[in-house]
Amino acid sequence: MPTVAPVRRTAARLAALLVAMLALGVATVPVSPASAARAASPTGLLAAAPGDDEGGTPALREQLDAASKGWLDAKAALNRSVTRQKQLNDRLKTIDVELTERDAKVGEIAGVAYRTGRMGTAAALLASRTPEGFMDRAAALETVAAHEDRTLRDLITTRDEAIRTRTALDGEILEQRKQVTLMGKRKEQAERALEVANKRSATTRDSDDGGSTRGTSTANATPAKRNSDGSWPAESCSVNDPTPASGCITPRTLHALQQAKAAGFTRYVSCHRPSGSGEHPKGRACDFAAQKDGFGGVASGGDRTYGNNLSAYFIRNADPLAVLYVIWFKRIWLPSSGWKSYSGGNGDPSSDHTNHVHLSVY
Repeated sequence: MPTVAPVRRTAARLAALLVAMLALGVATVPVSPASAARAASPTGLLAAAPGDDEGGTPALREQLDAASKGWLDAKAALNRSVTRQKQLNDRLKTIDVELTERDAKVGEIAGVAYRTGRMGTAAALLASRTPEGFMDRAAALETVAAHEDRTLRDLITTRDEAIRTRTALDGEILEQRKQVTLMGKRKEQAERALEVANKRSATTRDSDDGGSTRGTSTANATPAKRNSDGSWPAESCSVNDPTPASGCITPRTLHALQQAKAAGFTRYVSCHRPSGSGEHPKGRACDFAAQKDGFGGVASGGDRTYGNNLSAYFIRNADPLAVLYVIWFKRIWLPSSGWKSYSGGNGDPSSDHTNHVHLSVY
Protein backbone atom coordinates (compact mmCIF):
# COMPACT_ATOMS: atom_id res chain seq x y z
CA MET A 1 0.00 0.00 0.00
CA PRO A 2 2.57 2.59 -1.05
CA THR A 3 -0.01 5.37 -1.53
CA VAL A 4 -1.46 5.35 1.99
CA ALA A 5 1.30 7.38 3.62
CA PRO A 6 1.18 10.28 1.10
CA VAL A 7 -2.61 10.43 1.39
CA ARG A 8 -2.40 10.55 5.14
CA ARG A 9 0.25 13.28 4.97
CA THR A 10 -1.94 15.32 2.59
CA ALA A 11 -4.96 14.96 4.86
CA ALA A 12 -2.89 15.98 7.85
CA ARG A 13 -1.60 19.07 6.04
CA LEU A 14 -5.17 20.08 5.05
CA ALA A 15 -6.39 19.58 8.60
CA ALA A 16 -3.55 21.71 9.95
CA LEU A 17 -4.24 24.42 7.37
CA LEU A 18 -7.94 24.44 8.31
CA VAL A 19 -7.12 24.76 12.01
CA ALA A 20 -4.73 27.63 11.26
CA MET A 21 -7.36 29.45 9.20
CA LEU A 22 -9.95 29.10 11.94
CA ALA A 23 -7.45 30.34 14.50
CA LEU A 24 -6.81 33.44 12.39
CA GLY A 25 -10.54 34.09 12.01
CA VAL A 26 -10.54 33.49 8.26
CA ALA A 27 -14.08 32.72 7.05
CA THR A 28 -14.26 29.70 4.78
CA VAL A 29 -18.04 29.95 4.09
CA PRO A 30 -20.00 33.22 3.61
CA VAL A 31 -22.37 33.81 6.52
CA SER A 32 -25.81 35.00 5.49
CA PRO A 33 -28.04 37.27 7.62
CA ALA A 34 -30.27 34.27 8.12
CA SER A 35 -27.38 32.20 9.44
CA ALA A 36 -26.24 35.01 11.71
CA ALA A 37 -29.72 35.41 13.16
CA ARG A 38 -30.08 31.67 13.61
CA ALA A 39 -26.84 31.53 15.56
CA ALA A 40 -27.96 34.44 17.73
CA SER A 41 -31.36 32.89 18.46
CA PRO A 42 -32.00 31.52 21.95
CA THR A 43 -32.94 28.16 20.43
CA GLY A 44 -31.02 28.33 17.16
CA LEU A 45 -33.89 26.46 15.48
CA LEU A 46 -36.37 28.78 13.82
CA ALA A 47 -34.83 32.24 14.01
CA ALA A 48 -33.80 32.55 10.41
CA ALA A 49 -34.10 36.27 9.73
CA PRO A 50 -35.57 37.23 6.37
CA GLY A 51 -32.90 38.15 3.86
CA ASP A 52 -32.88 41.30 1.76
CA ASP A 53 -35.87 40.01 -0.19
CA GLU A 54 -38.81 41.69 1.53
CA GLY A 55 -40.97 41.04 -1.50
CA GLY A 56 -41.20 43.40 -4.44
CA THR A 57 -38.20 45.37 -5.65
CA PRO A 58 -35.88 48.03 -4.21
CA ALA A 59 -37.60 50.55 -6.52
CA LEU A 60 -41.00 49.63 -5.09
CA ARG A 61 -39.78 49.98 -1.51
CA GLU A 62 -38.25 53.35 -2.38
CA GLN A 63 -41.57 54.50 -3.87
CA LEU A 64 -43.52 53.33 -0.81
CA ASP A 65 -41.05 55.02 1.51
CA ALA A 66 -41.24 58.35 -0.36
CA ALA A 67 -45.03 58.21 -0.76
CA SER A 68 -45.73 57.41 2.88
CA LYS A 69 -43.24 60.01 4.12
CA GLY A 70 -44.78 62.62 1.84
CA TRP A 71 -48.27 61.71 3.03
CA LEU A 72 -47.27 61.98 6.70
CA ASP A 73 -45.48 65.31 6.07
CA ALA A 74 -48.56 66.68 4.32
CA LYS A 75 -50.79 65.44 7.11
CA ALA A 76 -48.62 67.18 9.72
CA ALA A 77 -48.73 70.39 7.67
CA LEU A 78 -52.51 70.05 7.32
CA ASN A 79 -52.87 69.63 11.09
CA ARG A 80 -50.76 72.75 11.66
CA SER A 81 -52.90 74.69 9.19
CA VAL A 82 -56.15 73.51 10.80
CA THR A 83 -54.86 74.57 14.23
CA ARG A 84 -53.74 77.93 12.87
CA GLN A 85 -57.12 78.47 11.18
CA LYS A 86 -58.93 77.81 14.45
CA GLN A 87 -56.70 80.32 16.23
CA LEU A 88 -57.33 82.91 13.54
CA ASN A 89 -61.07 82.32 13.64
CA ASP A 90 -61.10 82.78 17.42
CA ARG A 91 -59.06 85.96 17.12
CA LEU A 92 -61.33 87.28 14.37
CA LYS A 93 -64.39 86.79 16.58
CA THR A 94 -62.71 88.80 19.35
CA ILE A 95 -61.71 91.53 16.90
CA ASP A 96 -65.25 91.76 15.54
CA VAL A 97 -66.58 92.36 19.07
CA GLU A 98 -63.97 95.04 19.69
CA LEU A 99 -64.69 96.59 16.32
CA THR A 100 -68.40 96.82 17.09
CA GLU A 101 -67.75 98.52 20.43
CA ARG A 102 -65.27 101.02 19.01
CA ASP A 103 -67.43 101.75 16.01
CA ALA A 104 -70.26 102.64 18.40
CA LYS A 105 -67.99 105.02 20.33
CA VAL A 106 -66.90 106.77 17.17
CA GLY A 107 -70.55 107.07 16.20
CA GLU A 108 -71.30 108.80 19.51
CA ILE A 109 -68.46 111.25 18.92
CA ALA A 110 -69.70 111.97 15.41
CA GLY A 111 -73.23 112.55 16.75
CA VAL A 112 -72.02 115.05 19.35
CA ALA A 113 -69.97 116.89 16.74
CA TYR A 114 -72.99 117.12 14.45
CA ARG A 115 -75.27 118.49 17.18
CA THR A 116 -72.82 121.05 18.60
CA GLY A 117 -71.20 122.09 15.33
CA ARG A 118 -67.52 122.67 14.63
CA MET A 119 -67.66 126.09 16.35
CA GLY A 120 -68.65 124.53 19.63
CA THR A 121 -65.08 124.52 20.94
CA ALA A 122 -64.42 128.20 20.27
CA ALA A 123 -67.81 129.19 21.63
CA ALA A 124 -67.15 127.25 24.81
CA LEU A 125 -63.87 129.03 25.40
CA LEU A 126 -65.22 132.53 24.60
CA ALA A 127 -68.13 132.02 26.98
CA SER A 128 -65.71 131.87 29.92
CA ARG A 129 -66.15 134.83 32.29
CA THR A 130 -62.72 134.57 34.01
CA PRO A 131 -59.17 133.62 33.03
CA GLU A 132 -59.39 130.65 35.42
CA GLY A 133 -62.59 129.45 33.76
CA PHE A 134 -61.01 129.83 30.37
CA MET A 135 -58.05 127.62 31.41
CA ASP A 136 -60.31 125.01 32.98
CA ARG A 137 -62.44 124.75 29.86
CA ALA A 138 -59.34 124.57 27.65
CA ALA A 139 -57.98 121.70 29.71
CA ALA A 140 -61.29 119.88 29.60
CA LEU A 141 -61.57 120.32 25.85
CA GLU A 142 -58.00 118.99 25.41
CA THR A 143 -58.90 115.86 27.38
CA VAL A 144 -62.03 115.34 25.28
CA ALA A 145 -60.03 115.80 22.08
CA ALA A 146 -57.35 113.33 23.23
CA HIS A 147 -60.03 110.79 24.11
CA GLU A 148 -61.70 111.22 20.72
CA ASP A 149 -58.36 110.90 18.95
CA ARG A 150 -57.49 107.72 20.88
CA THR A 151 -60.89 106.21 20.13
CA LEU A 152 -60.46 106.88 16.44
CA ARG A 153 -56.91 105.42 16.46
CA ASP A 154 -58.13 102.29 18.26
CA LEU A 155 -60.88 101.86 15.69
CA ILE A 156 -58.41 102.12 12.81
CA THR A 157 -55.97 99.68 14.50
CA THR A 158 -58.74 97.17 15.14
CA ARG A 159 -59.96 97.37 11.57
CA ASP A 160 -56.41 96.89 10.24
CA GLU A 161 -55.94 93.83 12.45
CA ALA A 162 -59.24 92.42 11.24
CA ILE A 163 -58.11 92.82 7.63
CA ARG A 164 -54.75 91.13 8.36
CA THR A 165 -56.46 88.27 10.22
CA ARG A 166 -58.93 87.66 7.40
CA THR A 167 -56.07 87.67 4.89
CA ALA A 168 -54.12 85.16 7.01
CA LEU A 169 -57.23 83.04 7.35
CA ASP A 170 -57.68 82.97 3.58
CA GLY A 171 -54.03 81.91 3.30
CA GLU A 172 -54.53 79.03 5.73
CA ILE A 173 -57.56 77.82 3.80
CA LEU A 174 -55.44 77.75 0.63
CA GLU A 175 -52.69 75.93 2.55
CA GLN A 176 -55.18 73.30 3.68
CA ARG A 177 -56.38 72.74 0.12
CA LYS A 178 -52.75 72.42 -0.99
CA GLN A 179 -51.92 69.81 1.65
CA VAL A 180 -55.09 67.82 0.97
CA THR A 181 -54.18 67.77 -2.73
CA LEU A 182 -50.63 66.67 -1.89
CA MET A 183 -51.92 63.89 0.35
CA GLY A 184 -54.08 62.70 -2.52
CA LYS A 185 -51.10 62.65 -4.90
CA ARG A 186 -48.97 60.72 -2.40
CA LYS A 187 -51.80 58.23 -1.96
CA GLU A 188 -52.01 57.75 -5.72
CA GLN A 189 -48.22 57.38 -5.92
CA ALA A 190 -48.18 54.53 -3.40
CA GLU A 191 -51.19 52.75 -4.87
CA ARG A 192 -49.89 53.09 -8.43
CA ALA A 193 -46.51 51.63 -7.42
CA LEU A 194 -48.27 48.69 -5.74
CA GLU A 195 -50.54 48.17 -8.74
CA VAL A 196 -47.58 48.00 -11.11
CA ALA A 197 -45.73 45.60 -8.82
CA ASN A 198 -48.74 43.38 -8.29
CA LYS A 199 -49.40 43.07 -12.04
CA ARG A 200 -45.99 41.46 -12.37
CA SER A 201 -47.18 38.55 -10.26
CA ALA A 202 -49.53 36.18 -12.06
CA THR A 203 -51.05 35.02 -8.79
CA THR A 204 -51.85 38.49 -7.46
CA ARG A 205 -55.44 39.44 -6.66
CA ASP A 206 -56.41 42.56 -4.70
CA SER A 207 -58.61 40.37 -2.49
CA ASP A 208 -55.80 37.82 -1.99
CA ASP A 209 -56.27 36.16 1.37
CA GLY A 210 -58.88 38.81 2.23
CA GLY A 211 -59.52 39.24 5.91
CA SER A 212 -56.35 37.39 6.93
CA THR A 213 -54.78 40.56 8.31
CA ARG A 214 -57.66 41.49 10.59
CA GLY A 215 -56.72 41.48 14.23
CA THR A 216 -57.68 43.21 17.45
CA SER A 217 -55.81 45.60 19.68
CA THR A 218 -56.92 48.03 22.36
CA ALA A 219 -53.45 49.04 23.57
CA ASN A 220 -52.43 52.67 23.14
CA ALA A 221 -48.78 53.49 22.53
CA THR A 222 -46.94 56.40 24.12
CA PRO A 223 -46.33 58.89 21.27
CA ALA A 224 -42.83 59.27 19.90
CA LYS A 225 -41.18 62.69 20.19
CA ARG A 226 -42.18 65.27 17.57
CA ASN A 227 -40.97 68.75 16.70
CA SER A 228 -42.86 71.66 18.25
CA ASP A 229 -44.82 72.10 14.99
CA GLY A 230 -45.95 68.46 14.98
CA SER A 231 -43.54 67.24 12.29
CA TRP A 232 -41.16 64.31 12.75
CA PRO A 233 -37.51 65.19 13.46
CA ALA A 234 -34.86 63.68 11.23
CA GLU A 235 -33.14 60.72 12.90
CA SER A 236 -30.10 58.63 12.05
CA CYS A 237 -29.17 55.03 12.84
CA SER A 238 -27.66 56.08 16.15
CA VAL A 239 -28.77 53.73 18.95
CA ASN A 240 -27.87 50.10 19.52
CA ASP A 241 -30.24 47.50 18.13
CA PRO A 242 -31.28 45.41 21.16
CA THR A 243 -32.45 42.50 18.98
CA PRO A 244 -30.18 39.56 18.04
CA ALA A 245 -29.61 41.25 14.69
CA SER A 246 -27.40 43.82 16.51
CA GLY A 247 -26.21 46.88 14.57
CA CYS A 248 -28.02 50.21 14.95
CA ILE A 249 -31.55 51.57 14.70
CA THR A 250 -33.11 55.02 15.01
CA PRO A 251 -34.53 56.27 18.34
CA ARG A 252 -38.02 56.21 16.84
CA THR A 253 -37.62 52.57 15.76
CA LEU A 254 -36.43 51.67 19.24
CA HIS A 255 -39.45 53.46 20.70
CA ALA A 256 -41.85 51.48 18.49
CA LEU A 257 -40.10 48.24 19.43
CA GLN A 258 -40.30 49.03 23.14
CA GLN A 259 -43.95 50.04 22.90
CA ALA A 260 -44.85 46.80 21.12
CA LYS A 261 -43.13 44.77 23.81
CA ALA A 262 -44.86 46.77 26.52
CA ALA A 263 -48.17 45.90 24.83
CA GLY A 264 -47.36 42.19 25.17
CA PHE A 265 -45.78 41.42 21.78
CA THR A 266 -42.61 39.81 23.05
CA ARG A 267 -41.79 37.15 20.47
CA TYR A 268 -38.61 37.07 18.42
CA VAL A 269 -37.69 40.31 16.61
CA SER A 270 -34.91 41.25 14.17
CA CYS A 271 -34.34 44.88 13.15
CA HIS A 272 -31.07 46.06 11.64
CA ARG A 273 -29.62 44.54 8.50
CA PRO A 274 -26.15 45.67 7.36
CA SER A 275 -26.85 45.52 3.62
CA GLY A 276 -29.61 45.49 1.05
CA SER A 277 -32.37 47.93 0.23
CA GLY A 278 -35.33 49.22 2.20
CA GLU A 279 -35.39 50.57 5.73
CA HIS A 280 -33.56 47.76 7.55
CA PRO A 281 -30.02 49.03 6.74
CA LYS A 282 -31.16 52.52 7.78
CA GLY A 283 -32.34 51.22 11.14
CA ARG A 284 -35.96 52.20 10.44
CA ALA A 285 -37.54 48.75 10.20
CA CYS A 286 -38.07 45.62 12.27
CA ASP A 287 -39.35 42.13 11.46
CA PHE A 288 -41.55 40.65 14.20
CA ALA A 289 -41.72 36.84 14.03
CA ALA A 290 -45.16 35.29 14.38
CA GLN A 291 -43.69 32.19 16.01
CA LYS A 292 -42.13 32.29 19.46
CA ASP A 293 -38.59 31.28 18.52
CA GLY A 294 -38.09 32.75 15.07
CA PHE A 295 -39.43 33.18 11.58
CA GLY A 296 -39.82 29.56 10.46
CA GLY A 297 -42.58 28.59 8.05
CA VAL A 298 -46.02 29.97 7.25
CA ALA A 299 -47.79 31.06 10.44
CA SER A 300 -51.00 29.30 11.36
CA GLY A 301 -53.35 28.98 14.30
CA GLY A 302 -52.27 31.01 17.32
CA ASP A 303 -49.14 32.25 15.53
CA ARG A 304 -51.23 33.78 12.77
CA THR A 305 -53.55 35.34 15.34
CA TYR A 306 -50.47 36.82 17.03
CA GLY A 307 -49.40 38.39 13.72
CA ASN A 308 -52.91 39.70 13.07
CA ASN A 309 -53.08 41.32 16.50
CA LEU A 310 -49.57 42.76 16.22
CA SER A 311 -50.31 44.37 12.85
CA ALA A 312 -53.59 45.71 14.31
CA TYR A 313 -51.61 47.23 17.19
CA PHE A 314 -49.27 49.09 14.82
CA ILE A 315 -52.21 50.31 12.73
CA ARG A 316 -54.11 51.52 15.80
CA ASN A 317 -51.01 53.45 16.87
CA ALA A 318 -49.77 54.47 13.43
CA ASP A 319 -49.89 58.19 14.17
CA PRO A 320 -48.12 58.20 17.57
CA LEU A 321 -45.48 55.73 16.33
CA ALA A 322 -44.87 57.38 12.92
CA VAL A 323 -45.66 54.20 10.99
CA LEU A 324 -44.78 54.33 7.29
CA TYR A 325 -46.25 50.93 6.50
CA VAL A 326 -46.92 47.45 7.86
CA ILE A 327 -46.58 44.25 5.80
CA TRP A 328 -48.21 40.97 6.85
CA PHE A 329 -49.46 37.92 4.95
CA LYS A 330 -49.06 39.24 1.39
CA ARG A 331 -50.73 42.52 2.26
CA ILE A 332 -49.44 45.98 3.10
CA TRP A 333 -51.06 48.68 5.22
CA LEU A 334 -50.36 52.29 4.25
CA PRO A 335 -51.43 55.33 6.32
CA SER A 336 -52.88 56.83 3.14
CA SER A 337 -54.73 53.79 1.80
CA GLY A 338 -55.25 51.10 4.42
CA TRP A 339 -54.69 47.44 3.49
CA LYS A 340 -53.61 46.61 -0.07
CA SER A 341 -52.35 43.49 -1.79
CA TYR A 342 -48.56 43.13 -1.62
CA SER A 343 -47.20 40.47 -3.95
CA GLY A 344 -44.03 39.85 -5.82
CA GLY A 345 -42.51 37.54 -3.24
CA ASN A 346 -40.71 34.36 -4.17
CA GLY A 347 -43.28 32.05 -2.66
CA ASP A 348 -41.28 31.62 0.54
CA PRO A 349 -42.59 32.68 3.98
CA SER A 350 -40.07 35.51 4.36
CA SER A 351 -40.62 37.39 1.09
CA ASP A 352 -44.38 36.70 1.27
CA HIS A 353 -44.42 37.97 4.88
CA THR A 354 -46.39 34.95 6.04
CA ASN A 355 -44.05 34.29 8.97
CA HIS A 356 -43.38 37.80 10.22
CA VAL A 357 -44.86 41.29 10.49
CA HIS A 358 -42.71 43.96 8.87
CA LEU A 359 -42.79 47.44 10.39
CA SER A 360 -41.25 50.56 8.83
CA VAL A 361 -41.26 53.89 10.67
CA TYR A 362 -40.57 57.44 9.53
